[in-house]
Amino acid sequence: MEIRILVVDDDPELCELVRFGLTPQGIAVEVAMTGDEAFTRVAQQEFHAVVTDLAMPGMHGFELIDRIVSNWPDLPVLVLTGGSDFATAVGAMRAGAYDMVTKPVDLADLALAVKRAAERRNLRAEVTRLRRVVAEARRFEHLVGASAAMQQVYDVIEQVGPTDATVLITGQSGTGKEMVARSLHQQSKRRAGPFIAVDCGAIPETLIESELFGHSRGAFTDAKTSRQGLLSQADGGTLFLDEIADLPLAVQPKLLRVLQERRVRPIGSDAEVSFDVRLVAATNRDLDAMVQNREFREDLFYRINVIHLALPPLRVRAGDILLLAQHFVDHFSRMFDKPLRGLSPEAAARMLRYAWPGNVRELRNAMERAVAMAPGPYLAVEDLPERVRDYRGAPPMSGRDPIVDLPLEEIERRHILRVLEAHDGNKLAASGSLGIDRKTLYRKLLRYGVERES
Repeated sequence: MEIRILVVDDDPELCELVRFGLTPQGIAVEVAMTGDEAFTRVAQQEFHAVVTDLAMPGMHGFELIDRIVSNWPDLPVLVLTGGSDFATAVGAMRAGAYDMVTKPVDLADLALAVKRAAERRNLRAEVTRLRRVVAEARRFEHLVGASAAMQQVYDVIEQVGPTDATVLITGQSGTGKEMVARSLHQQSKRRAGPFIAVDCGAIPETLIESELFGHSRGAFTDAKTSRQGLLSQADGGTLFLDEIADLPLAVQPKLLRVLQERRVRPIGSDAEVSFDVRLVAATNRDLDAMVQNREFREDLFYRINVIHLALPPLRVRAGDILLLAQHFVDHFSRMFDKPLRGLSPEAAARMLRYAWPGNVRELRNAMERAVAMAPGPYLAVEDLPERVRDYRGAPPMSGRDPIVDLPLEEIERRHILRVLEAHDGNKLAASGSLGIDRKTLYRKLLRYGVERES
């Protein structure tokens, strides 16, 4: 990488000498004759370092150093000074100078000092970037990710979270749907209230009504005491209905009614109980297709699909894989009391190549195993699960294809089909990711022949 510096001195012969000596070493030299000109150039262009004299007409070198350090603290300033002028050197360092170069200038020494200064600047810039990435990745307590796909998710959470709007979260298993639901709750005015999560597919069909609506004593054989339903338990907070596609058809109209009226009658009771909840639902199935196949009620679908939030699979978030991995390494290192620092370059390369069909949940489990197995201080390839170590497929999508020479329509076709594939054919989720409505997506798929093949 070429290093670009600004030399500030009113001696044109010295400036030309520096340019002549440093250019062959990969250092591009630009020149300013006064401090005012130098400050203007630094404000307009990016440099890796500034090399300045102190005694110049107009703005003195001390003032230039102070103004540069105040406005661009990561930009190192090197000062040209006489070797015996100790007081001047001390003053320059107090003003914020990074290093000193004595006159007459030794070009080899100057080149070395400039390269060290540029390396320092790059390191500080990288630290700043990583801090920004980590801060962005932790915008929400339960979510980690800095990819463009996750930025869109964060934006929706920030916009919708403070409202009471019903949200439908779609995405493959393991993409973090419950984590998003919890983040929505934390962003809402109901954050002090309860967050009640229920997996609709994990409750037997004979008990689902009792779980949701509650029951009174003696309502059925085993009802020895009255029980408050989940809708009432979530009063004042958020009810998260995970895998809502698994809700029995017979229960769906009853749920729709209580959601519309905000009143529920426990099984076996003559009295209705009012409740106030914010509903968030989630599924990994194509509810739109289920509605068309009469496997899910259309009216309930419209009731829960007020705001649609589609979560991307991990394979289209390649930039987040190592960020998530480091997050889990830190977590499990603390849990297991093992001082691990992170991934070795070889292990990181294997993880980036793996497709992660189980998404974030699979990555979390892999890191838990790796931390438990690793002797340290870095996770090695041997510590990874066998399926990750030995994977030979293509790496996850990075978001770019070498298709710049293709017609725009072909680029669009490939992108739409790729997004549809990433969502396992879920057209509702794919249309949400693409930012188009379902009818538009269906028309395009018909034109591509995808619907006819189906």
